[in-house]
Amino acid sequence: MRYLVTGGAGFIGSHLCELLLAEGHEVCAFDDLSTGAAENVSGLRSNPKFQLVVDALFSAPHVAELVDEADVVFHLAASVGVFQIVESPVRTIETNIRGTEIVLHNAAKKKKLTVIASTSEVYGKSLKVPFSEEDDCVIGPSSKGRWSYAASKLVDEFLALSYYKERRVPTVVVRFFNTVGPRQTGRYGMVLPRFVRQALDGGPITVFGDGTQSRCFGWVGDVVGALVRLSREPRAYGQVFNIGNDREISIEALAALVRDRVNAAVRIEHIPYEKAYEAGFEDMQRRVPDLRKIKALIGYQPTLGVEQIVDRVIDYERARRSP
Repeated sequence: MRYLVTGGAGFIGSHLCELLLAEGHEVCAFDDLSTGAAENVSGLRSNPKFQLVVDALFSAPHVAELVDEADVVFHLAASVGVFQIVESPVRTIETNIRGTEIVLHNAAKKKKLTVIASTSEVYGKSLKVPFSEEDDCVIGPSSKGRWSYAASKLVDEFLALSYYKERRVPTVVVRFFNTVGPRQTGRYGMVLPRFVRQALDGGPITVFGDGTQSRCFGWVGDVVGALVRLSREPRAYGQVFNIGNDREISIEALAALVRDRVNAAVRIEHIPYEKAYEAGFEDMQRRVPDLRKIKALIGYQPTLGVEQIVDRVIDYERARRSP
């Protein structure tokens, strides 16, 4: 099989490329390296079945050629991270919506199977926990730029499902819930690598808000494995699936866990949202996935708890710093 992975030099994309190559497939990673990094796939470059193409997703003719050559498309390219969403809302909206439309338009020509990456952000301010794929999406007002990412990814979902219904393009939508692991950068607001790097630097570990907000952290190996299995299950076509871990932990508790694993003397400091991001910033208090649907279809089960995940991220960051 030949796979095209947009965003293939990104955090999740690079792990997906590794898995597909390990299975013996041909993989083309397409990335503009704006948030991804060539370093993420440096270990794959010697594999004759791997190709890295550096170009913008808006380069429609190039994308059309690569989609045409692929058997399956994993569309992971997107604007990522809260910092980038707040600072560059125009780029966020254009990249997510226009980029996805270009991929789906070209996939429709020969009915190429396309897996579209979405996000738990689409659930917005919903208070119904855990979040199920059929639940309402309660997004905040358009005056709050923070919700532009959620709205743009929701449009991506509508596009994917519409291409499936109207043009019979086999599509699968996946909603990621705080995927973490090696190679994830804290540069754009990803909390776990940021905490780990702050702790290794001697602190302080900075918690935005009061720390009572909670998240569920999924191991990247579990996530990419689920992506591949969903792509091979025809019953998943035209469906939306949550992927992640359903074990909840507060951000304050996560900071304490990282501190205790690295250096108990490190201080934890709280920073108000308006100082960390922008005035009037709104956050989701809880973000817990209902995993029953994906478990029923492919037997998905998270393999690592948050303590094991934290330990692996710490080991990775320490290894990066060693001579």
